[in-house]
Amino acid sequence: MDGVLGRTVASRDRFARLWGLGDRNQPTGRTPGLVMLDGDPSIDVALAPFRAETTRTLPATLTLTARGAFEVPSFDTPGPTWSVGLGHVLPPEMEEADAGEPAGIGPLLPVSWQRMMHDADLMDSTLAPQVVVLTDALALTSNPRRFIDALVAIKRRFPGALLWAPGIGGPDNLALLVWLGVDLFDMTRSRQAAASEMLLDRGGPRTPSVELGESASLDAQVDAWRAAVAEVREHLAAGTLRQLVDRQALVAPSTVVQLRHHDEVCSTMDGLLERHVPRERKLMCMAETSLHEPAVLDWVNWMSTDYRAPQGMDRLLVLLPCSARKPYRFSKSHRRFIEAIGTNAVHEVMVTSPLGLVPRDLEQVWPAQHYDLAVTGRWSADEINRIGSMLSAMIERHDYQCIVDHSGITLPESCYGGLPRIDTRQGESAGSRTALERLSEAVREAVRTHGARRRSRDAMHLDEWRSASRRLLGGHAWLDGAEVRGRPPRFRIMCGSDQIGQWSPDRGGFSLSKAAVLRLEAGAALPQVHLTPDVVWKGDIHVGIVQDVVGDVRVGSDLLVMQNGQAIGLARALAPGWEWAGTPGRLAKAHQRL
Repeated sequence: MDGVLGRTVASRDRFARLWGLGDRNQPTGRTPGLVMLDGDPSIDVALAPFRAETTRTLPATLTLTARGAFEVPSFDTPGPTWSVGLGHVLPPEMEEADAGEPAGIGPLLPVSWQRMMHDADLMDSTLAPQVVVLTDALALTSNPRRFIDALVAIKRRFPGALLWAPGIGGPDNLALLVWLGVDLFDMTRSRQAAASEMLLDRGGPRTPSVELGESASLDAQVDAWRAAVAEVREHLAAGTLRQLVDRQALVAPSTVVQLRHHDEVCSTMDGLLERHVPRERKLMCMAETSLHEPAVLDWVNWMSTDYRAPQGMDRLLVLLPCSARKPYRFSKSHRRFIEAIGTNAVHEVMVTSPLGLVPRDLEQVWPAQHYDLAVTGRWSADEINRIGSMLSAMIERHDYQCIVDHSGITLPESCYGGLPRIDTRQGESAGSRTALERLSEAVREAVRTHGARRRSRDAMHLDEWRSASRRLLGGHAWLDGAEVRGRPPRFRIMCGSDQIGQWSPDRGGFSLSKAAVLRLEAGAALPQVHLTPDVVWKGDIHVGIVQDVVGDVRVGSDLLVMQNGQAIGLARALAPGWEWAGTPGRLAKAHQRL
């Protein structure tokens, strides 16, 4: 009854995870999946890897059984099986009351809002459940803020556990709930739909089309689940789940509120977001919800508070429109803008949505290089407010003398900080011959008036790398004394005869060498992973050899590996920081060892 569930994360996207169940090398089950209940039709293990039974006693006992051979170490018979007492569950509104009869503790852990408020046993550092059941999930959904807070608290407290939220899932909200962190579901809502002669599919409950051969039978409900689960698993593996979530959240006001509150919570949370993503990944920004996407809000907050232009570049500010192609500099329109500007002595900043502002020196990093949106030429009030506040903050922190505005957007005058502003568009398209001539003339006159100095090619690259390093590595002092060698696009970063790194366009960041380790310890602010004192570090990093984690570990982050107070190498994070407290499997890939 205390067997260990073999599980490893096959794909992840913030709180959403695709778990492989059983042998990590050949998993025989996956999540998201169903938990079969009494009265369900026959469902294959690939879709429903677990079965649950609840006694009719008070308090009830819950038994959860794995239907596949998932038990460590043999993986030869179905298992494991766990049982636990559910205790008394009071409504979430009675959070100040103590239910009196506590729920059990073990590999299968029932949790309710009331228990989270009162049971100190949940904070026992040795408690490591394998499946957590949010027993009052249905009641919690009536208060979206409380529901999201409960899910986030459970995920962060028990990162190595699968989460089942009984009674709330369906094909119509599966993607959203997986995004929120739920792994296991059941057919409660589908059975209710069948009893009402309705079909619950990805669009919600509806009357089946009899003339097309549809029905509301339980087998038809299972088919709807199968299609939804397959879709979510595929999107999660491809890194595009958020696109599906944005569409699905619009089916009801309650789901819109859930996603909005979840975004608010996640945007200020360390150890959740991304630092680097594959070059082919896109951040699709096709809906108003993209304004609140945590990666977008993180960018906006950092640009508004921490961004600094390259040294000496804050004399002349040139505002430009964005382009469909990323990085912008490779688009036809921006090649024409760069040619018209004719100098690298000005600070070029792109005006866009939903990111607001993207400086030329940061256009190759996440998410600036990866976002995509439909360009309509019209700006919403929220977009104008965001761009205006970001521009005002940027001007306040720098010493600009003049603004050459080729963006085509008109902001309230207060956003320009009282600086002289030259509108080079004058209502024309950005690429028209006369608009480009005005842009060229305005920049020449501003350079002549305010004395901006042109940079060498190497100085320009170093300026861009320092900006990228402040964003990606937390500082740029490790680049002091560095020189540029090699040919584009993979320039080598040299310090004397030592190569300390290379700029990688595919990664949108640095490929760091062994010679950079000690320089990074002194001249950057990388998250640190402290290994246990007695371990000999040979392979990748997993929870069993980690003593402590310091800093904001994001997916793709470069990590400084420490042991006994000394830097011993570098690693790249595969899992965000919230998972490092107990998720089995690889958490970071070893990169350099001293």
